[in-house]
Amino acid sequence: AELQALRSLLPISAQEKERLSYLHTMALVCLRLRGAQLFPPGLAPPAGPALGTELLSLLPGFLLVLSADSKLVYISENVAQVLGLSVVELLAQGDTIFDILDGQVGADVHKKLLLAQEEPGREVTFVSEMRTSKAFRLQHGGNRVVAVCGRFVALHWPPSPSTTAFLALCTPVVQSPTDGEAASQDDIFQSMHLLDMTFIDVTESVTYHLGYHREELVGQSWYSLLHPEDADLAAAQHRAVALGAGAGPAAGTAVLRVLRKD
Repeated sequence: AELQALRSLLPISAQEKERLSYLHTMALVCLRLRGAQLFPPGLAPPAGPALGTELLSLLPGFLLVLSADSKLVYISENVAQVLGLSVVELLAQGDTIFDILDGQVGADVHKKLLLAQEEPGREVTFVSEMRTSKAFRLQHGGNRVVAVCGRFVALHWPPSPSTTAFLALCTPVVQSPTDGEAASQDDIFQSMHLLDMTFIDVTESVTYHLGYHREELVGQSWYSLLHPEDADLAAAQHRAVALGAGAGPAAGTAVLRVLRKD
């Protein structure tokens, strides 16, 4: 009876309510309660039911709202197009942003969120793998890499942890094709470097992606193109590949932001 009463409060269809397990029901109820605390009745949320499917379909990713303690408050319905998981399925992973991210980046994400909270309005970006459906992983060979770009805003005055929220757009990062997939020359560019990461050659398709001509990059350092916040990650990956090179071909994967010429 209590479970039915809780389900009846959820703004979803009767058919969807019947399919909800106890875990999913409680996850959705908690999400709605956190949303009601941040957006009391009478105050329209900045990203909520008013955003129709037509508008959401125009976004390059899905919308995410977090509380000051990193709890999930809102996830737009088009998350399924990015991760292959519905809002309900994603909530079953846990109730914080860290429950849906790759655990290896947890400390870095925590620092970024603290920095954003200390300076409301300051935009921060972090890149991480997010949990996906089994079907997605089978098709693409792994989870989805997503760039999360957002800022903390004060929803009421005076601002306090209970009245601030992190509003973000989560955009999928284009990943390299797997061995079984053919890649267009326009989809990627390839480069060769000296051990210090100085360019010695790069394919012409780099112009399409970064705006540079090949001749402009040869002799330049790869590090001069990187976003400053990603320099440490790039250096760590560089060291790992260099140390492994003595035992034969070494490979590593990292998601980095590269600055365009313009």
